[in-house]
Amino acid sequence: MRRGIAATALVAALGLAATACGGDSGSDKADGPVTITWWDTSNATNEAPTYQALVADFEKANSKIKVKYVNVPFDAAQNKFDTAAGSKGAPDVLRSEVGWTPAFVKKSYFLPLDGTEALADQDKFQASLLKQAQFDGKTYGVPFTTDTLALVYNKKLFQQAGIAEAPKTWDDLKAAAKTIKAKTGADGFWLNTASYYAQPFLYGEGTDMVDTSAKKITVNGDAAVKGLTTWQSMFSGAGLHKADTTADAYAHIQDAFVNGKVAAIIQGPWEITNFYKGSAFADKANLGIAPVPAGSAGSAGAPTGGHNLAVYAGSDKAHQEAALKFVNFMTSTKSQTTIALKNSTLPTRSDAYTAQVTADPGVAGFQSVLSSAQPRPELPEYSSLWGPLGDELTKVAGGKEPLDKGLDNAAVAMAKLLPDYSK
Repeated sequence: MRRGIAATALVAALGLAATACGGDSGSDKADGPVTITWWDTSNATNEAPTYQALVADFEKANSKIKVKYVNVPFDAAQNKFDTAAGSKGAPDVLRSEVGWTPAFVKKSYFLPLDGTEALADQDKFQASLLKQAQFDGKTYGVPFTTDTLALVYNKKLFQQAGIAEAPKTWDDLKAAAKTIKAKTGADGFWLNTASYYAQPFLYGEGTDMVDTSAKKITVNGDAAVKGLTTWQSMFSGAGLHKADTTADAYAHIQDAFVNGKVAAIIQGPWEITNFYKGSAFADKANLGIAPVPAGSAGSAGAPTGGHNLAVYAGSDKAHQEAALKFVNFMTSTKSQTTIALKNSTLPTRSDAYTAQVTADPGVAGFQSVLSSAQPRPELPEYSSLWGPLGDELTKVAGGKEPLDKGLDNAAVAMAKLLPDYSK
């Protein structure tokens, strides 16, 4: 799951509607190659060049298929695909965030992939990742990249403070932050106020924003209040950086961490390459990665994120067949290994975690915490729930409203998104 978007990339995206639609089937000649369109939602600078090189490799190996590559800014992609698919103008292949699957499947935009060439290696993919590509028992995407959140820390600062291992609970982290501040002068911990980064505090109390089995909104229930009270406490105290509720908070936290001004943050593997660009991690071995701390229920975990490659159900048979072959190529062992080595992202299949791939401490570290990551519920509106929760948590973190009021407000807003759920 990527945070933020360059303004220039957003401006560039405005021209996409005129350049990418429906696999460009109208431009295919009867005796020529089939041209499919792929919307890639990755970072245009750090990740896209690797994917473009793989597209070229695919075309060399498949002379009868051409791929029109289009990089679509992540923050604009969901709505843009929704609009394009509704008018039969969607790309043949979409790099789809895992949380988009239920909503697009309910609209019949994604092709079921069970038994197709795209899923020929189904047993090689991590079961929990395949689950996030499924809805109502069918599979609608092939896991392409995966991620989760972890406690990311500066080993040198921890060692200077005499702390031998990563904190296992939030109370342990508070104590460590205090010691680090006293002995090194650096802040011990800085938490992002965004709701996605608050999710582990809910999991730590054995709860979530909603209970899908009971069709009940639980974001303001006792367990959630307990977890988010702990969340709120992480913004005040010795060694704990105060809440940053500005629009640039993400960049502020990242910059402080990579330059050694703060010892630990909660972050995902999409920032591995940027960690290494900072002065604190010129030596990659200084990067420590551990599971997010556990709550009072003894649970530790974070949302499973990432992206699947999905095939548009509205394309014709020839384009779908070409798209299935392309998806199989891009999720193959060779491609997944190449992507991991070039982009420092996490492979989704077990046989791509080669010795060379896991030699990267960032990749190896995040691989070790994937087992504690939790798949999101099969709820089309689930990803949208982070919006109202985030709005309220920003106010709470900024001291503009008490936590209980904020969570009650979030529950009301969620009820509008989930009219058949009780509060």
